[in-house]
Amino acid sequence: MLRTYLAFTAVVATLSLGAGGLAAQEHIRQSAIDAPAPQDHSTVVEHHIRTPAAEAPAPTLDDATIVAIFDHANTVDIETGKLAAERGHSNEVRQFGTMLARDHEMVRQQGRDLAKKLGVTPTPPAGDQSARDQAAVIRRLSSLRGGEFDRAFLQREVQFHKDVIAAIETTLLPAIKNEELRALVVKVVPAFQAHLAMAESFLTRVATK
Repeated sequence: MLRTYLAFTAVVATLSLGAGGLAAQEHIRQSAIDAPAPQDHSTVVEHHIRTPAAEAPAPTLDDATIVAIFDHANTVDIETGKLAAERGHSNEVRQFGTMLARDHEMVRQQGRDLAKKLGVTPTPPAGDQSARDQAAVIRRLSSLRGGEFDRAFLQREVQFHKDVIAAIETTLLPAIKNEELRALVVKVVPAFQAHLAMAESFLTRVATK
């Protein structure tokens, strides 16, 4: 994941990001929506990717799992983007949500087209609970209104994109074997960075109101 399987979330059941590993499971940090602060390297991909070392050895990230992480990270932000487009209090947040959903739908489709071309079947890690975790995030955000929703959504977007970028650079890229897949992931990093910058800018403005 990408923290979003990162979602990107996901971007897996046991790989730890900061230390050079990455658990293949999207751990969308709920600090943005009043969950306990995660360990120092949580990420969407991280919840896809993390299980205590005592429970199981870290799984190997192969291209099929990375494709699943990448796909899920994009799906995660499509869902939250659409939610913001519908429920955002400010026009800026609604427009930002629309943009996120549109951009991540395009990137997700590129990933799916490439996987089909390469004959790669996206394979989430065993024990993946990212869908459950994302559903909890959506429920929590859906319970908020007005400026409270905007702040929680933007906080979540900032952390999501930080985690996805870190997961890509630290764990996913070093593990990718196929050069076309690598090229696609490298190509989308600037878009994730632009989303992060926008979320940080909007959050700063919301915080000063």
